[in-house]
Amino acid sequence: MAPDETAVHIEGPWTHRAVHAGGTRFHVVEAGEGPLVLLLHGFPQFWWTWRHQLVSLADAGYRAVAVDLRGYGGSDKPPRGYDLPTLAADATGLIRALGETGAIVVGHDWGGLLAWTMAVLDAKCVRRLVVVSAPHPLRLRSALVTDPFGQLKASGRRIGFQLPLLPERRLTRHDAALVGRLLDAWSRPGWPEPAESRTYREAFRIPAVAHCALEYHRWFGRSQLRPDGRRYARTMRTEIEAPTLQLHGALDPSVLPRTAQGSSRYVAAPYRWRLLEGAGHFPHEEIPDVFDTEVLGWLNDPEPDR
Repeated sequence: MAPDETAVHIEGPWTHRAVHAGGTRFHVVEAGEGPLVLLLHGFPQFWWTWRHQLVSLADAGYRAVAVDLRGYGGSDKPPRGYDLPTLAADATGLIRALGETGAIVVGHDWGGLLAWTMAVLDAKCVRRLVVVSAPHPLRLRSALVTDPFGQLKASGRRIGFQLPLLPERRLTRHDAALVGRLLDAWSRPGWPEPAESRTYREAFRIPAVAHCALEYHRWFGRSQLRPDGRRYARTMRTEIEAPTLQLHGALDPSVLPRTAQGSSRYVAAPYRWRLLEGAGHFPHEEIPDVFDTEVLGWLNDPEPDR
């Protein structure tokens, strides 16, 4: 029997609640008080990917809020709205629903592409930007064309998600074993622990999650030649005015470090790049102490370097 949304209500030093933004209900997890830090997860995960940072940010005097993105975990799973402009409107609406006019935005993988998009489409809402394992969307777009034996090859599994129906079945069969294999393949040796893998696999078996998660990939792929995708690409040429920290695992086989590294050309504000040795695609979970030291050091710097 498939699990229900209670599978993502994992207990810890945080509180769970539902927040409505733009007609959509989001499951959010909060810890601490202070300036708002919005934490946006990637694929194939959910809010729990930020469990270490919810604690470290709260201890450092921040209000950390991790959200299940549209279609994931305990949030609504509508049939459409998995394009980056809509997802960015979700996140900026969520900031306002949380009672703030802006936030520090931290995004990993798809959450990172979403964070880049927020910083362009609603610049006033993003006070600082931290992107993890996520090149600027235009950098990713170009690398898929110009680096066929590198980023295009590394993205083979994600490109396969363009097929209808079959990828959903593959992701969820055998208790979502493929989700566990993806986590293993994209991370450093030794991560995740079996219990961590089981948590993500369970969350992916919640009805409709696999389909919604794949719709993110399908929009990005199929929109490239459509008017909405061309419009998005034109808009994303706008330079980002928020101070930006970009973190990337040196061992990431899914999004290559060289793909991410060219993203600075789209940032007009102070920008810092950090390549994290010994980490793959999930540095905030694989080496949380190193990751948190980088993030908190940068957040506490009133004048982050270029």
